[in-house]
Amino acid sequence: MTDSLAIRPAEVYIKRIIRHKYVLKSYRQINDPDKQAFKMAPLPPAPIHKYMASSSILADIIIEKFFYHMPFHRVIQKYRELGVNISSSTMGDWHAAVCEKLKLLYDRLKVDVFNSDYIQVDESTLPVIDNEKHRAVKGYMWVVRNANTGEVIFHYDLGSRSTETALKLLKDYNGAIQTDGYQAYERFEGMKGKKMLGCWAHARKFFDALTENKQLATEGIDFIAKLYHIEDQTKDLTYEQRAERRQKEAYPVIRDFEVWLQDTSCKVLKSGRMYKAIQYAYGLLPRLRRYVQDGRYNIDNNLIENVIRPLAIGRKNYLFCGNSDSAIRAGIVYSLIASCKASGVEPREWLENVLERMPYYETGKRDITELLPRNWKNNQTNRKLF
Repeated sequence: MTDSLAIRPAEVYIKRIIRHKYVLKSYRQINDPDKQAFKMAPLPPAPIHKYMASSSILADIIIEKFFYHMPFHRVIQKYRELGVNISSSTMGDWHAAVCEKLKLLYDRLKVDVFNSDYIQVDESTLPVIDNEKHRAVKGYMWVVRNANTGEVIFHYDLGSRSTETALKLLKDYNGAIQTDGYQAYERFEGMKGKKMLGCWAHARKFFDALTENKQLATEGIDFIAKLYHIEDQTKDLTYEQRAERRQKEAYPVIRDFEVWLQDTSCKVLKSGRMYKAIQYAYGLLPRLRRYVQDGRYNIDNNLIENVIRPLAIGRKNYLFCGNSDSAIRAGIVYSLIASCKASGVEPREWLENVLERMPYYETGKRDITELLPRNWKNNQTNRKLF
């Protein structure tokens, strides 16, 4: 007996719903004219009203685009090879309609993320076509991660990365906010209800200065390496034990690092990379040292950097979003897929099931939070249709 690995190509088929009609016998109609003449089972609600696409097709299109980062023209080619011709306008309409449905979940997810007392924030570029300039312009997608649950929202606000946009996004939030050194976040320092945390991974700009001054750059890197070594030793501790260990061991290292930054800044050229690395770290020290106060806080923002990676892969493959509405829809889908990953949920299975069940929740009679990835995973029985 010899085994070999084989593949069976995907299959697209017509799903037909047959509803039998039961007609009242004629003599019963004569004897009781007010009685209903016939009965027929109601048609199950479609994922999108008056569209022939099933939840499985709609989920597949979304997953191909935002999970495997395929441009729509490649998705269209994939279906053409399977014997189905879908025009670009039809696929675009399906995509827009699905995102409109998912926005209900996105809005609820956004509330949950901002209800957390500890979030991480970052932003990344997203090219968007400007119809007036007739070319792609650099836009920005803001990303906010609930550091307690891992749930994520991607937020697009006309592609702006301005301080005003950051204020509008975070002004009503109360809790710890962990960011890199982007100057827009400086406005929140000392603001009531907000505790700003820094990112030690971004403070390692001394690597850029190794070719300029290897000795001093290495000294700076060694200080930060000591902090990460302490973190490695506290992974299995409780939050209280980790905070105690940090204050006992990591905080003295940070104090020594501060003194070293002050002394070293006088020994290097102000135009060099070493000086820039020193100034960056020294300016952020108040935020950088606060992670020692609570064992829940991360030493860096690397977890949200990992969340943003699919966005970077996507813009390499499909290059840009067609307009601002398309960028907003991308943010909706990226948010829900990232939250699926954080909850250990398979995105395709979740999306197909949610699209089937969404019509039952749009009336407001059921709690839509049941469909969020974290809740969907924990409630097996709710996955069934009603």
